[in-house]
Amino acid sequence: MDFKQLLAYKKAFDLSMVIFNISKSFPKEETYSLTDQIRRSSRSVCANISEAYRKRRYPKHFVSKLTDADGENSETNIWLDFALACKYISTEDYYKFSEEGKEIGKLINYMINNPEKFGVKTEN
Repeated sequence: MDFKQLLAYKKAFDLSMVIFNISKSFPKEETYSLTDQIRRSSRSVCANISEAYRKRRYPKHFVSKLTDADGENSETNIWLDFALACKYISTEDYYKFSEEGKEIGKLINYMINNPEKFGVKTEN
Protein backbone atom coordinates (compact mmCIF):
# COMPACT_ATOMS: atom_id res chain seq x y z
CA MET A 1 0.00 0.00 0.00
CA ASP A 2 1.09 3.56 -0.68
CA PHE A 3 1.15 6.01 2.25
CA LYS A 4 -1.31 8.19 0.32
CA GLN A 5 -3.94 5.50 0.95
CA LEU A 6 -3.61 5.80 4.74
CA LEU A 7 -6.71 7.36 6.27
CA ALA A 8 -4.61 9.56 8.57
CA TYR A 9 -2.68 10.90 5.58
CA LYS A 10 -5.82 11.55 3.52
CA LYS A 11 -7.55 13.41 6.34
CA ALA A 12 -4.41 15.40 7.20
CA PHE A 13 -3.91 16.35 3.55
CA ASP A 14 -7.53 17.46 3.21
CA LEU A 15 -7.33 19.57 6.37
CA SER A 16 -4.06 21.09 5.22
CA MET A 17 -5.62 22.15 1.93
CA VAL A 18 -8.66 23.64 3.67
CA ILE A 19 -6.33 25.57 5.97
CA PHE A 20 -4.28 26.73 2.99
CA ASN A 21 -7.38 28.05 1.25
CA ILE A 22 -8.89 29.76 4.29
CA SER A 23 -5.52 31.28 5.25
CA LYS A 24 -5.44 33.12 1.92
CA SER A 25 -7.88 35.55 3.52
CA PHE A 26 -5.64 36.27 6.55
CA PRO A 27 -4.28 39.84 6.72
CA LYS A 28 -1.08 40.59 4.84
CA GLU A 29 0.75 41.42 8.07
CA GLU A 30 0.28 37.77 9.12
CA THR A 31 2.04 36.42 5.99
CA TYR A 32 5.32 35.60 7.76
CA SER A 33 3.84 34.64 11.09
CA LEU A 34 0.44 33.01 11.56
CA THR A 35 -0.23 32.25 7.88
CA ASP A 36 3.19 30.71 7.32
CA GLN A 37 3.16 28.79 10.61
CA ILE A 38 -0.28 27.23 10.22
CA ARG A 39 0.47 26.19 6.65
CA ARG A 40 3.82 24.68 7.63
CA SER A 41 2.54 22.72 10.62
CA SER A 42 -0.52 21.37 8.80
CA ARG A 43 1.61 20.25 5.85
CA SER A 44 4.20 18.75 8.16
CA VAL A 45 1.60 16.33 9.53
CA CYS A 46 1.36 14.77 6.06
CA ALA A 47 5.12 14.80 5.50
CA ASN A 48 5.81 13.05 8.79
CA ILE A 49 3.15 10.41 8.17
CA SER A 50 4.72 9.66 4.79
CA GLU A 51 8.21 9.46 6.32
CA ALA A 52 6.94 7.16 9.07
CA TYR A 53 5.37 4.83 6.57
CA ARG A 54 8.55 4.65 4.52
CA LYS A 55 10.53 3.88 7.69
CA ARG A 56 8.21 1.13 8.87
CA ARG A 57 11.09 -1.35 8.57
CA TYR A 58 12.50 0.35 11.66
CA PRO A 59 9.94 0.32 14.50
CA LYS A 60 11.54 3.12 16.53
CA HIS A 61 11.81 5.41 13.49
CA PHE A 62 8.19 4.65 12.57
CA VAL A 63 6.96 5.67 16.01
CA SER A 64 9.30 8.67 16.15
CA LYS A 65 8.04 10.13 12.86
CA LEU A 66 4.42 9.51 13.85
CA THR A 67 5.12 11.26 17.15
CA ASP A 68 6.43 14.20 15.13
CA ALA A 69 3.23 14.12 13.03
CA ASP A 70 1.14 14.16 16.21
CA GLY A 71 3.12 17.13 17.51
CA GLU A 72 2.64 19.05 14.27
CA ASN A 73 -1.06 18.24 14.39
CA SER A 74 -1.22 19.74 17.90
CA GLU A 75 0.71 22.78 16.74
CA THR A 76 -1.79 23.30 13.93
CA ASN A 77 -4.54 23.32 16.54
CA ILE A 78 -2.75 26.08 18.49
CA TRP A 79 -2.50 28.21 15.34
CA LEU A 80 -6.22 27.67 14.83
CA ASP A 81 -6.73 29.00 18.38
CA PHE A 82 -4.87 32.17 17.37
CA ALA A 83 -6.77 32.47 14.09
CA LEU A 84 -10.06 32.31 16.02
CA ALA A 85 -8.90 34.74 18.71
CA CYS A 86 -7.81 37.20 16.00
CA LYS A 87 -11.18 36.71 14.28
CA TYR A 88 -9.58 35.44 11.05
CA ILE A 89 -11.82 32.37 11.04
CA SER A 90 -15.38 31.82 12.18
CA THR A 91 -16.26 29.88 15.31
CA GLU A 92 -17.99 27.33 13.09
CA ASP A 93 -14.85 26.79 10.98
CA TYR A 94 -12.72 26.65 14.11
CA TYR A 95 -14.78 23.85 15.64
CA LYS A 96 -14.93 21.97 12.35
CA PHE A 97 -11.16 22.16 11.86
CA SER A 98 -10.47 21.33 15.51
CA GLU A 99 -12.65 18.23 15.34
CA GLU A 100 -10.90 17.13 12.16
CA GLY A 101 -7.56 17.65 13.92
CA LYS A 102 -8.71 15.52 16.87
CA GLU A 103 -9.74 12.75 14.50
CA ILE A 104 -6.35 12.93 12.75
CA GLY A 105 -4.66 12.74 16.17
CA LYS A 106 -6.64 9.62 17.04
CA LEU A 107 -5.67 7.99 13.73
CA ILE A 108 -2.00 8.83 14.25
CA ASN A 109 -2.11 7.45 17.78
CA TYR A 110 -3.79 4.29 16.50
CA MET A 111 -0.84 3.86 14.13
CA ILE A 112 1.63 4.46 16.98
CA ASN A 113 -0.11 1.91 19.22
CA ASN A 114 -0.63 -0.69 16.46
CA PRO A 115 2.48 -0.53 14.27
CA GLU A 116 2.16 -4.18 13.21
CA LYS A 117 -1.05 -3.31 11.37
CA PHE A 118 1.00 -1.02 9.13
CA GLY A 119 3.71 -3.49 8.18
CA VAL A 120 6.08 -2.80 11.06
CA LYS A 121 7.84 -5.89 12.38
CA THR A 122 7.61 -5.57 16.15
CA GLU A 123 9.64 -7.64 18.58
CA ASN A 124 7.61 -10.00 20.73
